Amino acid sequence: MNAPQELNVDNDPITEAMMKVLLAQREDYIAEGFVSAETRIDRMRRGMNSVSKFQDHLVDALNKDFSCRPRELSMLTDVAAAIQPFKSASKQVRKWMKPEKRKSTFPLGLLGGRSRIEYQPLGVVGVISPWNFPVNLAFAPLADILAAGNRAMIKPSEYTPTVSEVMVEIVQDAWDEKEVAIFTGGPEVGAAFSGLPFDHLLFTGATSVARHIMAAAAKNLVPVTLELGGKSPVLISRSADIKQTVSRIMLGKTMNAGQICLAPDYLMVPEEKLDEVIEEVQKAVAEMYPKLLDNSHYTSVVNNRHYQRLRDKIADAKEKGGEVIPCNPASEDFDSQTETFKIPPTIIKNPTDDMRVLQEEIFGPLLPIKTYKDFGETIDYVNHNPRPLALYYFGEDAGEERAVLDRTTSGGVCLNDVIMHIMQEDLPFGGVGPAGMGAYHGYEGFKTFSHAKSIYKQSKLDVAGLGGMRPPYGDKTEKTIKMQTKI
Repeated sequence: MNAPQELNVDNDPITEAMMKVLLAQREDYIAEGFVSAETRIDRMRRGMNSVSKFQDHLVDALNKDFSCRPRELSMLTDVAAAIQPFKSASKQVRKWMKPEKRKSTFPLGLLGGRSRIEYQPLGVVGVISPWNFPVNLAFAPLADILAAGNRAMIKPSEYTPTVSEVMVEIVQDAWDEKEVAIFTGGPEVGAAFSGLPFDHLLFTGATSVARHIMAAAAKNLVPVTLELGGKSPVLISRSADIKQTVSRIMLGKTMNAGQICLAPDYLMVPEEKLDEVIEEVQKAVAEMYPKLLDNSHYTSVVNNRHYQRLRDKIADAKEKGGEVIPCNPASEDFDSQTETFKIPPTIIKNPTDDMRVLQEEIFGPLLPIKTYKDFGETIDYVNHNPRPLALYYFGEDAGEERAVLDRTTSGGVCLNDVIMHIMQEDLPFGGVGPAGMGAYHGYEGFKTFSHAKSIYKQSKLDVAGLGGMRPPYGDKTEKTIKMQTKI
């Protein structure tokens, strides 16, 4: 366990305030001792009840912070997605807490020695959550953290301040500050928070920021789980049903206006099907959103900074000779909007690798579409780029599917759909390489926020004597060595 007393806070009032809470949580955790299943379930139930109680406030706050966000989307992807992990973990935590029997090395098992693993809480876990799904990505991991018997401190994003205010109410309504605490504020609060001597730190956000988080955590040897992003490719086979495929892709790409770490980032399609795919993209957008500007079902980009970032990517693609095709069913004037930052779903046809849309994570409703002649080109392209958080394959070719699974490495895979794998509570969610490290959700989340304590109980027999392990060494010793080194 980390020793917070040794941390030099340099009389910084922000750090001092957070350190005071961290120390109180740790002391209360130590005093509590074993955290019973009943206590863990009670803490999780209080959390889900409070999220449910404030759901209307959350929806209103999300709509205000995004300037336009559908109530239904907020309920499905933030409110319900925050409640479900609590429900699932509450039902399974007793099973997760049971000690695991392990085999004892021969012949110790035969002589009565017994090995097991017990999962012990880590202590105090820090959570730094992002703005794109601010409720879900703060409270969903909290379910795993509390299921594991820990205390927690949360730092939500400053980009969704209205939501953060409601989250403060939820936390104060559901838990004592010694159980769960929350700290709002800008980058200075985030920097101080990431430098605290937690027993574990979870960060969800951009890879560029993660480097600073990891460096700050390293000063106190705090282990980290990083949930990041990257370029999540969609590989469309010649065997795929194009209409169904594109419909599912565009549901995921336009959800939250593409501001999802798992959003399909670019497509790779057979060269002879390029025009068909583009036509189906236009149709899919028109079916879901006959108009976009005056449509409460189409989410706005979160703020002007990200709006300009996406417009710069479009301008860069045009400057480099790209064909940019907006999906604008009602031919609306997006330059005239004053209260939102909406960008229409925008195709970049046959982009070149020097374009920013292929160099950087998009995190918005832009969709580059590349082509291939032979399907093997898609796997080669994925493997010559940073490992993605998610990889999507559409098709009915078993050989291709197997090749994608065996020859590429990604945080997760979804076959014949996008994003849906994150909704499976019993599947671990996490990245690999620049897309992140570690995972949570379900049992894997419980284990991430637990210490797997190895326990061996020796028998009453004189095992050391029987095996010649105690000096003076002799024939018994040589027998034991011979047995253990026999191949």
